[in-house]
Amino acid sequence: MGRVTERRRVIRIRDGAVSTRPDTLVAEEPMEIRVGGKPLAITMRTPGDDFALAAGFLVSEGVLASADELANIVYCAGATSGGTAGPEEAESGGGGGSNSYNVVDVRLADGVPVPDISLERNVYTTSSCGLCGKASLDAVRTTARWALDASPDTPVRIAPETLSALPDRLRAAQRVFERTGGLHAAALFTADGELLDIREDVGRHNAVDKIVGRALQQGRLPLSSAVLMVSGRASFELAQKAVMAGIPVLAAVSAPSSLAVDLAVETGLTLVGFLRGSSMNVYAGEHRIALDAAATTD
Repeated sequence: MGRVTERRRVIRIRDGAVSTRPDTLVAEEPMEIRVGGKPLAITMRTPGDDFALAAGFLVSEGVLASADELANIVYCAGATSGGTAGPEEAESGGGGGSNSYNVVDVRLADGVPVPDISLERNVYTTSSCGLCGKASLDAVRTTARWALDASPDTPVRIAPETLSALPDRLRAAQRVFERTGGLHAAALFTADGELLDIREDVGRHNAVDKIVGRALQQGRLPLSSAVLMVSGRASFELAQKAVMAGIPVLAAVSAPSSLAVDLAVETGLTLVGFLRGSSMNVYAGEHRIALDAAATTD
């Protein structure tokens, strides 16, 4: 791709001293997702892992749940000028011509229902979709392919000390953030704190879609033993994406929204917010937090 970062000239002011210098910025470009050649959505994202982003988005939409439901993903030929590139070349930035790589087309396997596509979309995954409250919760519950194990004997148990270490591990693995300071990240960990995968993007939701899409492509859904750690806050959309991927634990360094908490309670998702140092708030699903040795007070 070559567009993850870009250089811009800036005027730097430090303690009254003025100088000019180049600054590294994270790239942000629109990407249109098509299904069967028909436009479905446009998202602003950091270029890279575009096929995984599209696949993960369709997991959160309830369209895909396994690799065999996906035929292929390609960059649209209409975005190419002066040449063509196959999907493997396009994903790595190869091929001839000057493809913008900003339009992808997802081909579903035979028999997989095509989502209802219209000019006026009615999708519950964004905060501007027109659905809220109980309607949003019902939409996720009825569309999710997997139920999160809400029993006290669930195999996923994570210690508070392990959770406390995740933000630093997430931050240490953010390679592009080191150069730009302008990227969110999402990472998958085991319950023992081992890093499984990490993706960066200007949008937290895109980073999660890239994580989930890669798991779908590798045949690893549902992610029933994973912990999802995100930078920033935990919105309803991020909680919804975790549930749709079968992820039992979502942790964030900042606050959750009220609807995210409602969804976590409704589905059995463990939701942790304000994860900073040894402090954290557990908003739902506390049965997955190993509190046996921790003192609890009302």
